[in-house]
Amino acid sequence: MSATASSRADRWLWWGWLLFAGASTVAMFVFPGAETVPFHFVWISLSVVYGLQLWSPRRTYTVLVLVGVLTGSALVLHVRNEVIGWEETTEVPLMTMVFLAMVWHVRRRTKAEYRARQLAESERDMREAQRRFVRFASHELRTPMTVARGYAELIRDNATDEQTREDAIVVLEELETLNGIAGRLLTLARSQQPDLLRVQDVDVDALLQRAVKRWRPAADRIWSIETHTGVITADQERLEAALDCLLDNALRYTQDGGHIDLRGERRQGEAIIRVRDDGIGIPPEQRQHVFDSFHAGPVRPGTGMGLAIVRAVVEAHGGSVAVLDAHGGGCEFMLRLPSSRTTPAEPPAAPATTPVTAPAAEERPAEVRLFGGYQPSTNDHSASHDVDLTLT
Repeated sequence: MSATASSRADRWLWWGWLLFAGASTVAMFVFPGAETVPFHFVWISLSVVYGLQLWSPRRTYTVLVLVGVLTGSALVLHVRNEVIGWEETTEVPLMTMVFLAMVWHVRRRTKAEYRARQLAESERDMREAQRRFVRFASHELRTPMTVARGYAELIRDNATDEQTREDAIVVLEELETLNGIAGRLLTLARSQQPDLLRVQDVDVDALLQRAVKRWRPAADRIWSIETHTGVITADQERLEAALDCLLDNALRYTQDGGHIDLRGERRQGEAIIRVRDDGIGIPPEQRQHVFDSFHAGPVRPGTGMGLAIVRAVVEAHGGSVAVLDAHGGGCEFMLRLPSSRTTPAEPPAAPATTPVTAPAAEERPAEVRLFGGYQPSTNDHSASHDVDLTLT
């Protein structure tokens, strides 16, 4: 229906211009000495209508020749009647060249827009095919892996020789790796569906603290956290998955004894989360691809899904994610998440200090210092927390 209305509007515009241009051309013949105004009306209206309709080359050049001949004839007639000088006739070739320059630019722009639409459609089709693959693989891989794991455990438990038992353990380890990949595929598939978000009040400060306490025993790293973000409305499970992907990425790209810092703040109605490490960093030429699905790092490749999950989760919440250079080396990921809640209150001017001991890793004690007298709790939705957590 819209196409029919557009076609009808184009016809009205075409015939309306023909009447206007015809009347202006007649005025050029009827009013000697005052032909300048209708002359320019004809050429200006020609440019406007062409810009709105983008005629075919045949119609364009046919109309251009007719306009040039008719307006030129009026000028020549007035020259012969000694109303104007011959120099006035140069207006016709000049206006023709101006119009042809406009035609060239319009057609070049149209081709560029058409190419851009093609690329966008191709990209959209590719992403949709990738989503279908992810959804299919995440579900279909789990059943055969569960069956294979059951048989491998049966072989391990009933093996009569050590070699068979060791072989079964290797199979179980590889199945566990595949199970992790399938789990990430499922997380990626769900994260790409914003309509499935289970939003609730999420205490970002407590979320960051829990993440550090879970990941601290995984490797010999020095962790620090400072956050005063407060509560936002989001899907807590997906945010935890995105944060886990960022921390896993930081662990893989840092050495033993490296630093991993988490920062959280509330700024202009947004929750901003920063994850920074002092590892080997990401080459500048790779940064535009790090959030693409199945794009593994060139130095320490993984599944290529972690950062894709991060982007999918953040975009599903209406936010954005970026990778930046970190001071002193490494890289920094910055997540910006919108919040429907008001800005949290300022922390107390002279906060008390409450020492809390974190779960000790093997041969490596930890100390957690929480400023502001705040104790993490899943039920605590206070407006603001100012936390400085340093693990050494």
